[in-house]
Amino acid sequence: MSLINTQVQPFKTQAFVNRGGKGEFIEVTEESLKGKWSVLIFMPAAFTFNCPTEIEDAADNYAAFQAAGAEVYIVTTDTHFSHKVWHETSPAVGKAKFPLVGDPTHTLTNAFGVHIPEEGLALRGTFVVNPDGVIKTVEIHSNEIARDVSETLRKLKAAQYTAANPGQVCPAKWKEGAKTLAPSLDLVGKI
Repeated sequence: MSLINTQVQPFKTQAFVNRGGKGEFIEVTEESLKGKWSVLIFMPAAFTFNCPTEIEDAADNYAAFQAAGAEVYIVTTDTHFSHKVWHETSPAVGKAKFPLVGDPTHTLTNAFGVHIPEEGLALRGTFVVNPDGVIKTVEIHSNEIARDVSETLRKLKAAQYTAANPGQVCPAKWKEGAKTLAPSLDLVGKI
């Protein structure tokens, strides 16, 4: 069953976040995702090879996510304690100003369908969640393939546009400000 247009299931976990040079542990729940757009980026584990490159990419684009009214959450199967040390020891991860969420109980990885039971790790999954806590985009792929967060940002903006403009759809390669389509019988066979 697809997670598209389903409600994020209840959860409660801890995260490490360092904003303004002051690190702290915070609680993150499904309620944390409500009231604003959220992007959850699942990664296999802390202290791996590809994951820091993705966190750095997200950090380099974090201002654009904030400008779009969205929070970014990085999720691994590690603890928030591991994320604190990872943030302090990796120059790439050290750029993160968004929560690094621990999921040692695998509640989130199972709920989002990215858990690898035989490894206790997560697949690379990316989810855009609307302010009501409803999942609007899902991307899951094999762990050897890192993501490009600019595509996640594009999908976020498309989801925001269609939420604000019912009856409109964003065509392939749509970017903010580009033309959209209004599906109708008149368009069938003409595009």
